[in-house]
Amino acid sequence: MKMNSALGRVAALAVIGAAALAAVAAPAAAKSSRDARRDALGQSRVPSAPMLAVVGLSEQRVTIYDAQGRMLQSPVSTGATGLETPAGIYSVVQKKAVHNSNIYEDGNMPFMQRITWTGIALHGGVLPGYPASHGCVRMPHEFAQRLFDLTDIGLRVIVVRDDIVPADISHPLLFKQNLARKDVAMAVPPPGAEQARGMRLGVTASANDASALPGSARYLEFLRSQATAKSAEAEAASKRATEARQAATRRAAEAAPATRNVRAAEANLARAEEALKTAERGLETAAPEKQQQAEDAKTKAAAKIAEAQAQLETARAQAQAKTEAAERAAEEAKAAEAARDLALDAASAASLRTSPVSVFISRKTLRLYIRHAYQPAYEGPVTIRDADKPIGTYVFTARDYLNNGADMRWSVVSMYKAGDAAEPAPQQGQARRKGEARSAEGAPADVAGAKAALDRIVIPPEALERITDVVLPGSSLIISDEGASIETGKDTDFVVLMSGEPQGGIKTRRREQPRYRNDFFGGGGGFFSFFD
Repeated sequence: MKMNSALGRVAALAVIGAAALAAVAAPAAAKSSRDARRDALGQSRVPSAPMLAVVGLSEQRVTIYDAQGRMLQSPVSTGATGLETPAGIYSVVQKKAVHNSNIYEDGNMPFMQRITWTGIALHGGVLPGYPASHGCVRMPHEFAQRLFDLTDIGLRVIVVRDDIVPADISHPLLFKQNLARKDVAMAVPPPGAEQARGMRLGVTASANDASALPGSARYLEFLRSQATAKSAEAEAASKRATEARQAATRRAAEAAPATRNVRAAEANLARAEEALKTAERGLETAAPEKQQQAEDAKTKAAAKIAEAQAQLETARAQAQAKTEAAERAAEEAKAAEAARDLALDAASAASLRTSPVSVFISRKTLRLYIRHAYQPAYEGPVTIRDADKPIGTYVFTARDYLNNGADMRWSVVSMYKAGDAAEPAPQQGQARRKGEARSAEGAPADVAGAKAALDRIVIPPEALERITDVVLPGSSLIISDEGASIETGKDTDFVVLMSGEPQGGIKTRRREQPRYRNDFFGGGGGFFSFFD
């Protein structure tokens, strides 16, 4: 079971990693302008998958962004008063094209994209023009279907009080590619039979071949091919380990009867020896006319001993051979299982390298956390200057490579407008609920505040090394005064809720804890849905 579980994790990581890197066709209207752009290598850009969804509660709209900028926008209907959609940071953890709520009557939820396991989701539904859901984000049916077809598991979803537009940002603390990986990348020839044959002969690609550099499509393909190869090696190693363990079991089963035969032969010898002693005593006390008969009995008893000794020696030799074979098989099984575990670890690491890294720095806990493909990868202390003062909440997203992979283009979304973080959450009055005071455009992200937050942080070298092993587009950094929500758990990215904002839509569901998915904290089994 352990082996199957490990293989399942490798397969899941490979799927998530491939999905995170897959290119998705964008809408025709935006496609022409994006196709005109070219990357730093001079290659044509491929329209990328959505990276970010920003839900503005005041404006009642959702905006979808990819690496180039805004892709799509639509009105929405979020949680009604008392059931508010909580402002916070989420990601898509599950997608179902057809879903029905099992808690609310007539809860048809087409094109559902779950963002918490306790039931907050994006889905198609009725939009009355104001917040009216039980906590989910309703979208027009056609838009929900279009978005569903574009997105992958892992899409970052940010729910903000007022709509915020991501802004470009640069800062020395923002992660960039570990250029030592160039040496590995440049050793990989471009696709093709001749190149593959050159690899077998020990011929590597030229250092001038930019197609294999970090940041290129060839390099990402190289990472994916590595993950696939390592997964295949792990599968083969697991098969060998299973076969070796089965062989060891057979050898042990064969050795058991041989050991029992030795014990039986030893008992037989003991009986023969006792019979000889009896015959000897009989000879000593036999009458003259019985002497010959006693001699014959002694001779037969001695012969029985010789026969029993020969049988014992044969049984011992057979048992030793079978025991040694069983021991060798057990050692071979242990070695095969150790090799399997190493292969599984290598496959897991290769798969993780195809997945964007997610980093969370919490002022509340003074800790830095790393997740890869929804799995915890690291946790440790972090230094924050003036840790007793608020730092704000910001989501930084790696959007694309620059300068042949030497740099990364980052954007930031602040959870509040510039200078607005300390203000209390406004009450949802009737004017706002009906859209009378909604802005046409979102406010720009607070870049100055984000840079000030980055200036206060020192990341430990060991954490930085883990982060920059391979930095892919879609990697993220969250800095917050908050700690991770209890919603952060098995099969989730970091979930961060804004403590000063209404959270009715999630508090309502927390009252139903016995009906939560029972593997949320690491157990097995399915899950119970709670939705609008």
